[in-house]
Amino acid sequence: MKSKWLVYAKKADFKAIEQKYGIDQVIARIMRNRDVCTDEEMQMYLNGSIDGLHAPELLKDAQKAVDILTEKIAQHKKIRIIGDYDIDGICSITILYKALKKAGADVDYVVPHRITDGYGINEHLIDNAAAEGKDTILTCDNGIAAIPQIQYAKEHGLTVIVTDHHDIPFIEENGEKKLLTSCADAIVDPKQPDCEYPFDKICGAVVAYKVMQILYEKLGLDKTDFKEYTELAAIATVGDVVDLKDENRVIVRQGLAWIATTKNTGLRALIGACELDAAHLSAYHIGFIIGPCLNASGRLDTAQRAIELLLCTEPGKAHEMAQELRELNEERKNMTDTEAKKAIEMVEGTDLYEDNVLVVYLPECHESVAGIIAGRLREHFYKPSIVITDAADGAKGSGRSIEGYNMFEEITKCKELLTKFGGHPMAAGLSLPEENVEKFRRKINENCPLTVEEVCPDIHIDMAMPVGYASTELVHQFALLEPFGKDNPSPLFADRNLSISRMWLIGKNRNVLRMSVLSEYGQPVPVIFFGDVETLFAYFTEKFGQEEVENALHGRKNRILFSMVYTAKIDFYQGNENLQLEMKYYR
Repeated sequence: MKSKWLVYAKKADFKAIEQKYGIDQVIARIMRNRDVCTDEEMQMYLNGSIDGLHAPELLKDAQKAVDILTEKIAQHKKIRIIGDYDIDGICSITILYKALKKAGADVDYVVPHRITDGYGINEHLIDNAAAEGKDTILTCDNGIAAIPQIQYAKEHGLTVIVTDHHDIPFIEENGEKKLLTSCADAIVDPKQPDCEYPFDKICGAVVAYKVMQILYEKLGLDKTDFKEYTELAAIATVGDVVDLKDENRVIVRQGLAWIATTKNTGLRALIGACELDAAHLSAYHIGFIIGPCLNASGRLDTAQRAIELLLCTEPGKAHEMAQELRELNEERKNMTDTEAKKAIEMVEGTDLYEDNVLVVYLPECHESVAGIIAGRLREHFYKPSIVITDAADGAKGSGRSIEGYNMFEEITKCKELLTKFGGHPMAAGLSLPEENVEKFRRKINENCPLTVEEVCPDIHIDMAMPVGYASTELVHQFALLEPFGKDNPSPLFADRNLSISRMWLIGKNRNVLRMSVLSEYGQPVPVIFFGDVETLFAYFTEKFGQEEVENALHGRKNRILFSMVYTAKIDFYQGNENLQLEMKYYR
């Protein structure tokens, strides 16, 4: 896939930053590239603590929500939490349930079933709450878009508190957005235009966490509970792929540190079932191992299982539940691989390939993995992708976007073809009649504002850095930049005029490439490449000839000369630390 290599050129007094904070100028440049500019921002980025997080009282209606909850607790009213079935919803429910129980509330929770209930609060869940004598519904990670459903709840005499982090729904009138309003008794969502909270990129679990902070303060409860709540908020922040900047980085960094000695029996069991070392967890382990196991319950069964694990206090039972979740995730992975391959084949060599927005209809695919497959399509073709499957009441779709394409807004422009939709700029879900699938594909492509140039990924390079400058000392300082994730990626560097003294294949399937690369000045550095080796060899062969590739593979002198984008890491082998550069892109 062609890509544009863009080197950041953001300015600052890097020498002054180096001297003030005791960091290499490379680290200072990377921070500036992440838009960390002011002293206050740098302090939070490098040294931020839980005590320095933004005041929860700044969240619109947060105090009002707590006042309602404390009144309901004092009156012994029954409270029902209704969350979402993904990792953010799972962690949000767990935080709220545990905290409200500690506050003495008569509280239970319900998590919608992905297939039978769909996303968020609905009339069926409201009817159940009313029939079971509930007085108050407390939503988490959903509710902001459930305007008619909340109206229905109010008509049935229920108090409704919304805690959410999704975009405010709107309609377009004369080309202008008009935000829709809800009749909930309190709405806590930092995306509200009149909310004074200084950072609106927090996930649903962090919104719940903030509200519970106010509750604990008001009731004088033991704040040591927030060590565990921070761990859960960190897992949700990584798992929901919100921006790892501002206070999100602080929550994740501290949460990961505390998970090493977590008192949550279920979380300890899941870490063990995944054969991970709790003392050395990174955002990667949460995003690609722990998180998918929690999510698998909501995809293939019910998220109730994941919540029960996080609430479990019996080690033996927790061990069994954790093993079941891991097995469920393996089943999910196999299903995803099969359907993703089918989806890619449906696009390649067909008319769909010409679309700037991919809409792929996989009627027999399990709807719970549609979003993951959409993500695979986006990665493979670098296009906004929506996968639609058959559902009980029509068709359901899940989409994943690319930078520069607001999927939620673009889907909104097709709302007359849909029965239900919601989401973010980067991801969305929708329901529609099966007969509207092709109409939807045509319309969303007709409306697509992307140009051909924009459907080409930008590779943002932190700086052009000679491979010879990389060192183990510098790489150790990269720990200051962690945790890595959305909007705070691992540092990327670039160098050119590189030659190869030798390259060789390793690994069980001989699909990993090791190289001894010579810099422009003849310095040898070890490089590893985990990408598509066959494509790399084909590129070198086309440009330099088969003989030169063979020469490089046999350690002979060759004419191969290339540029690469790379990351710098430390390879631990037999107790020794060795610098290793990982090639990400080449040309």
